[in-house]
Amino acid sequence: MLYNDFVEVYEKLAGTTKRLEKTIILAEFIRKLEKGKAEWIYLLLGRVVPDYDTRELGISGQLTIKAIANAYGISEEKVSERVNKIGDLGEVALEFSEKRKQSGLFSSKLTVEKVFDNLHRVMGSEGKGAVDKKMQLIAELLGNASGNEAKYIVRTLMSDLRIGVSSPTIVDSIASAYSIDSDKVQGAYDLANDFAQVFNASRKGEKEIEKISLTPGRPINVMLAVKVTSIDEAFEVCGRPAAIEEKYDGFRILISKDEKGKIELFTRRLENVTNQFPDVVLAVSENVKGKSFILDGEIVGYDKKTGRYQPFEAISQRIKRKYEIDKLIKELPVEIDIFDCIFYDGESKINSPFMERRKLVEKIVREKKLVIRPSVQIVTGDDREAEEFYENALKIGEEGIMVKALNAPYSQGRRVGYMVKMKPIVNDIDLVIVGAEHGNGKRGGWLTSYIVACRDDKGQFYELGKVSSGLKEKKEEGFSYEEMTKLLNGLKVGEEDGIVRVKPEVVVSVTYQNMQESPSYSSGYALRFPRISHYRPDRRVNDIVSLDEIKKEVKRTKRK
Repeated sequence: MLYNDFVEVYEKLAGTTKRLEKTIILAEFIRKLEKGKAEWIYLLLGRVVPDYDTRELGISGQLTIKAIANAYGISEEKVSERVNKIGDLGEVALEFSEKRKQSGLFSSKLTVEKVFDNLHRVMGSEGKGAVDKKMQLIAELLGNASGNEAKYIVRTLMSDLRIGVSSPTIVDSIASAYSIDSDKVQGAYDLANDFAQVFNASRKGEKEIEKISLTPGRPINVMLAVKVTSIDEAFEVCGRPAAIEEKYDGFRILISKDEKGKIELFTRRLENVTNQFPDVVLAVSENVKGKSFILDGEIVGYDKKTGRYQPFEAISQRIKRKYEIDKLIKELPVEIDIFDCIFYDGESKINSPFMERRKLVEKIVREKKLVIRPSVQIVTGDDREAEEFYENALKIGEEGIMVKALNAPYSQGRRVGYMVKMKPIVNDIDLVIVGAEHGNGKRGGWLTSYIVACRDDKGQFYELGKVSSGLKEKKEEGFSYEEMTKLLNGLKVGEEDGIVRVKPEVVVSVTYQNMQESPSYSSGYALRFPRISHYRPDRRVNDIVSLDEIKKEVKRTKRK
């Protein structure tokens, strides 16, 4: 199969904004993919591994510039000049590829297998000489690529295909291609996090789809809550009585133990952080009974002197750190709060009622003070009792409360009616940084003003404004402008009119006074007085607020 077959589909998808048309285009193409390898379906999302595999290609904008220069025999300065003017490395690659074609230089036809193989090798290149090896592998592809092929190879490297396709579109397309209910395909994907597995099963029929189940050792997307602003609203959504638990200011963790006894830890980003938390692995191995399981919980930091719980930022640095782990364990101790069990001793519990799963948690988790425990919970339908629980949670330093429907299954993503969260009324949302501006004065040399964006269900990003406050000027005080600058420079894809454009990967929690309609930003809205409250290395781009949620919030505010 030629890579150009993919490119033609990319172009068709980019040429329409209509979800139904994209689904029809993809359904037809997916049937053609049967002749190739199932794993090639990842390319439709600009990936070469399944979603549960968090390895990345590890390509910076600067390395791509070098590869383009190398492939087409031009200077890096010339490539950079065009990037700064056009703002899209893919279009720059197309431009130089077309010029190469006009000069009559030879190029052979690219196969999907060659592109997929080279990209895999790019991902696997590590250690001494890895940068040169990656550049050679990319340059080899570009040297044999046509204009549009070069464009999409580069966009794949930048994790930015710009074709308006996200996971839900792939789900609908597979369902359409094989006449299977889309909810069943979505359910299978939620459990597998692997479109190749879902694709293979769908080809064989609905019965094969239904065989897909949870697998210990493989991360999944967690169940998420929606916001409410009152106890009455919480009961209205979840029913009376309901389970009420403390809402911890830590980070979500899936704890997995397979049949061989191997324990692994995964964040909401599906990242494996087992090596960063050997203390958690030890606590689980000593205090949780079971041959195999998948537990859902929260890791919360506490002050080693007072025992008082600390905000997320206090322990966030442990997520990314790979060195001095023993020192961090002593300096930043954590407690594990377990609130769900979705797989136990070879059996999925995902469709069991919540209270059955909760009883299982209480049965298998042995509580050990400031080490591990079942989450603190009451079951009530009484407003006053719920209010008292809420006030006490705030008093001891928790964020608020979670309210859960007693008979609900474990359903991934945001599901109204199953679980809600309530905390003091502070306008805060998770957004992704898509651009930044250089600072001045004492912040000179850093990127200090960040363009933040929400997204829609097609994977398109929409800017909501700029935020320049909330980070620290000294690393010792917390996550700093210097550290953010280092992060963003590694994701840089171009610079134009003083704005550095970056790959949308860094998620931040942003507080704001209110939202208002604004033609200045692509979302049509702007945040007033935004401030970064947290850098969220534990969250994925899929977790950020949606454009639909922004619209609903603006409407709700107008009604007040």
